[in-house]
Amino acid sequence: PTQSFGMFTGGIRPCLFSLLLPCQVTVLCGVILLLPACLQCSAPAAQGAMGKQQANLGEWDSPISSELIVSKVLRLGSASVLANGDITWVEMRPSEQGRSVLMHRSAADGATRDVTPEPSSGFNLRTRVHEYGGGEHLAAGGKVYFSNFADQLVYVQELALGSTPVALTAADAQQRFANYVLDEPRDRLVVVCEDHSKGGDQEASNSIAAIDLSSGTVTQLVTGHDFFSSLVLSPDGSKMAYVAWDHPNMPWDDVLLLVADLDEAGLPVGQPKLVAGGKDTSVQQPQWGADGALYFVSDASGWWNLYRTRLEQDSQPAALMPMSAEFGSPPWLFGLHSYEVLQDGAAVLAVFDDPAAAGSQLGVIDTHTSSLTRLSTGYSSFGKLAVLQGNDSLTIVTVAGSPRSAQALVKLQVPDLDALLASSPSDWQVLKPSTDLQLDPGYISEPRSIEYPTEGGVTAFMNFYPPANKHYEFPPGQLPALLVKIHGGPTSAASTQFSISYHFWTSRGFAIADVNYGGSTGFGRAYRNRLRGNWGVTDVDDCCAAARYLADQGLVDGSRLCIDGGSAGGYTTLAVLAFRDVFNAGSSHYGVADAELLAQHTHKFESRYLDLLIGPYPADKELYQQRSPIYSADKISAPVALFQGDEDKIVPPEQSVAMWQALKAKGLPTALMMYKGEQHGFRKAENIRSSLEGEMYFYGQVLGFKASYSPELQAMTIDNLPEAVAAAGAPAASPKEEL
Repeated sequence: PTQSFGMFTGGIRPCLFSLLLPCQVTVLCGVILLLPACLQCSAPAAQGAMGKQQANLGEWDSPISSELIVSKVLRLGSASVLANGDITWVEMRPSEQGRSVLMHRSAADGATRDVTPEPSSGFNLRTRVHEYGGGEHLAAGGKVYFSNFADQLVYVQELALGSTPVALTAADAQQRFANYVLDEPRDRLVVVCEDHSKGGDQEASNSIAAIDLSSGTVTQLVTGHDFFSSLVLSPDGSKMAYVAWDHPNMPWDDVLLLVADLDEAGLPVGQPKLVAGGKDTSVQQPQWGADGALYFVSDASGWWNLYRTRLEQDSQPAALMPMSAEFGSPPWLFGLHSYEVLQDGAAVLAVFDDPAAAGSQLGVIDTHTSSLTRLSTGYSSFGKLAVLQGNDSLTIVTVAGSPRSAQALVKLQVPDLDALLASSPSDWQVLKPSTDLQLDPGYISEPRSIEYPTEGGVTAFMNFYPPANKHYEFPPGQLPALLVKIHGGPTSAASTQFSISYHFWTSRGFAIADVNYGGSTGFGRAYRNRLRGNWGVTDVDDCCAAARYLADQGLVDGSRLCIDGGSAGGYTTLAVLAFRDVFNAGSSHYGVADAELLAQHTHKFESRYLDLLIGPYPADKELYQQRSPIYSADKISAPVALFQGDEDKIVPPEQSVAMWQALKAKGLPTALMMYKGEQHGFRKAENIRSSLEGEMYFYGQVLGFKASYSPELQAMTIDNLPEAVAAAGAPAASPKEEL
């Protein structure tokens, strides 16, 4: 996820690890088995209908604890298949302070090992380009080239057992790198470079650069735009394709696909050729085929479809499979790779989202007939595709999942394209599950997609998760509390991929509505653009409409409506509470409280994002203040909890502090949890636990149901809570530190 004001570094569905909110530890794929006895709930003494005990909210025992979530779960991503068949991938480990580690699996014997040295070494694969990162490493030629989070230097390390990383770039350069491409004939890496050497309040400069593998010297190759991404070299090294865009656009707005000719030394010659993109068109993920054609994803039709062009023939780009479906996703991160060209361009393997079907699908496009075959995989979410094509084999590796199965690194190996088209779910092999947790299906809530009416006579979408606990049900006449979840971004989407943190809630009697409000991705450009100029309006309307719809349908208790979100989702949460009177409580995780302050102080990548979401700043200063929850805190009447990292560079902690102080002064029940050493999203196990338990505990205290908070976690104080309630199991509070 995450994520943007809203995306968590590390994922392809927004984010390597699923564009999910960092406080929501999510699991994507694997096999569901019976829960071991040590994790089973004890059988209830009194049985109701269907053998279930009737119990109120707060009385449903669940084996899904916060400690279990962080101790049993990894986040997997960035799968690659090397030329010899070996496989590498990245694991983000909450138990190791959230560091990311490169893993290696031998094709010869299946042996798996860490490539990145032990935690004490300080190595952590993560780049800070655009702050969200992605594309932080490249495994090729028996080596791995990677960005190290602590110093942002580029290191090179042999993939052989026991090797040690060696710094490649200079320690004092103040440069960050991403999107590594190995240009082996020229003994260099070609990269996206973000230079912060100007310092102060001056904006970082971005370019495409080359890093000499012998000396570590960095040479600029392409400048002239505010942002660059997705650079790829042609098979013969004579051309370089890349995408570029400029303020105030984001990489899903007005984006250019450019191709530069390179001389023998690898330097650009003449002016780059504009291949696609421009006004009202975004382009992403260019790839060169072995046939010499250039492939890419474009939303020129209103949907992110796949295109191909043959530059040597000066042909116009042609859609390979025109359809109302998305073959791309918002490029919050570097390293997106949702398709692969097969058989010299005869076919393309691609991940796509069809609004008519829940989740993502994997399919094969026949480029001669423009026909699509949907593969039967058993999965509904897919990360980066890694493919190795041989004379008598075709290997596909990715991180995949479904609503009922946890994230796993999976592989499909077939002899040829015909066998791929005929493959079934049983042909996929799980190489590395993200968890050894074996969860009883009786605690799994399966989402159903709901299209519902909202303001303006249009519809919006949500994924609805009813409560699920095989031992419990509510007494007659009692309905579940609702937690409306707001994805980050805001240009992102709610997914149906398995989330154990969601089941933490649903197994305790909550229902969840995961809302794809107007502005979300996966429904075409027109739906995505509903949020243009309307952030804080359309998203607010759609979230309120979702809660009202579920209450009107008799699916949830209209007097126990809660809402939460992270980053941009935190903004929508606060805006809903400030500008509407629908919800009874809410929680903001590193959310935006002051849109004006964000426009003034956020990092370069998103520094002009609000120009399109709200309006140009400072020309629309008054509108920014009208849309900022901090200026309407006096209108909030529901209790609010805030969870924040003290090193957040995207949404500075001052925003959460200001909102907490305003709510506290008003006399509303409120809490501020400030986590040391956390950035935009929480990676440390203890803070993931605290934010999850703390939110549940907060709702219990303000809505009047039983909820516990582990005493070993950072102390939580709820301000302005009546003493009679505060005494009911509140943990001992330590004095708040100076903020």
